[in-house]
Amino acid sequence: MNIDLLTVESTRTAIAELQFTASALVDSFYGKIRNQDPDIGAYLSLSGERAYRQAARIDELAGRGNALPPLAGVPIAVKDVINTQGVRTTAGSKILANYNPPYDATAVKRLENAGAIILGKTNCDEFAMGSSNENSGYHPVRNPRDRSRVPGGSSGGSAAVIAAGTAVASLGTDTGGSIRQPASLCGVVGLMPTYGRVSRYGLIAFASSLDKIGPFGKTVRDTALMLQVMAGRDPHDSTSAEVPVPVYSDSIGEPVTGLKIGVPGEYFGGGLDAEIRSAVEAAIEKLAEAGCEIVPISLKHTAYAIPTYYLIATAEASSNLARFDGVRYGVRAKKAKTLADMYRRTRDEGFGAEVKRRIMLGTYALSAGYYDAYYLKAQRVRTLIARDFDEAFAKVDAIVTPTTPTPAFRLGEKIDDPLAMYLADIFTVTASLAGIPGLSVPCGNTKEGLPIGLQVLGKHFDEATVLRVGHVVEHAMAASATGN
Repeated sequence: MNIDLLTVESTRTAIAELQFTASALVDSFYGKIRNQDPDIGAYLSLSGERAYRQAARIDELAGRGNALPPLAGVPIAVKDVINTQGVRTTAGSKILANYNPPYDATAVKRLENAGAIILGKTNCDEFAMGSSNENSGYHPVRNPRDRSRVPGGSSGGSAAVIAAGTAVASLGTDTGGSIRQPASLCGVVGLMPTYGRVSRYGLIAFASSLDKIGPFGKTVRDTALMLQVMAGRDPHDSTSAEVPVPVYSDSIGEPVTGLKIGVPGEYFGGGLDAEIRSAVEAAIEKLAEAGCEIVPISLKHTAYAIPTYYLIATAEASSNLARFDGVRYGVRAKKAKTLADMYRRTRDEGFGAEVKRRIMLGTYALSAGYYDAYYLKAQRVRTLIARDFDEAFAKVDAIVTPTTPTPAFRLGEKIDDPLAMYLADIFTVTASLAGIPGLSVPCGNTKEGLPIGLQVLGKHFDEATVLRVGHVVEHAMAASATGN
């Protein structure tokens, strides 16, 4: 059993054919986690009892020759901002160090019902606030491709477990790029669904109008199979959409001849690493060779995306994080003398520097006298950014861009420069503000061997086209690597 080669599909097939048992597979993954993860730091906790219980159920079904569910026996990891009943869920924060949720997130429940095995919870930037995973309240994650570098964030742990081979697939969340950016920096596939496609029930909120749960995998097909199970209306989440869910894996491999692919000039200006530009342009050439029509487009309000995002996201964060006060759940300061003192001490001791920074920024933006000047204006610009995409998608079927302006940077390189860190999301926040789906797929490496990602964006609820285009790029890159 070579677990490094397993995909979602091949894992299920091997278990159905009794090549190995799900329990033996869990043994192998936990052995690899014990050997490798201490140097990477991708896991915050493991859920062995839950994993072996689910593996036993799958083995019983396979032993009887019964039909297996679609993700039968697939070992997955879950970002630590997503609730898992009875399994510690900290959101990467000391303030929730002792929190064991009483219920599962809908996405988790649907994955387990489909046969997936949850190995554990992955490290992340505290409350999903960060672009490098250095803001974790526990320890940073190291990029498995180069352990002196960051894996990206905030879902750095979920990307790292795929790159390290310590899970077959994983769950992350994307607020402004937190699935796509780490997928790019770690050289794996990451999918951000349309806002409302996957239920947010059970997700510890950062910015409620931006947060989305999505999958990481080794291949585009892996993410399609994961999304297939998670997607769909959930009565527990009023923002989940009543929109039909297609069979995503059916669209993968379909010809892309005649598809119009938009290439926005604003994403290829100053600040874009030369090697990334070259790799992305080569991937666009591959799409043209596959029969796509390449169409230059303009997303003219792109320059305003970073300030718009950081006003809206911090404002929503300041509201969402008000609930963490030491009263209802989480850690409580022990030396407080009054109720007000307990609030202050709990939040001061429990929150890290970046979370405090964003709460302060958001509270300021929402305060009397500044609401119209900052938050309201940001919402108006958000509408303009969304309109840019609407106008573009009237002309094209998908849009491709670099996922990140630079490859993975070194640990500690930007930690003391918040603005430089925020700019790491410059190519991803626009799609987040518009609520459209986005995929990062590997499209090459730098001379130093650092991964490069291509971002594919699509129309609302058209993940099928995004996956289809991403698969063509993936296939072309694999063919180039083998010389075919």
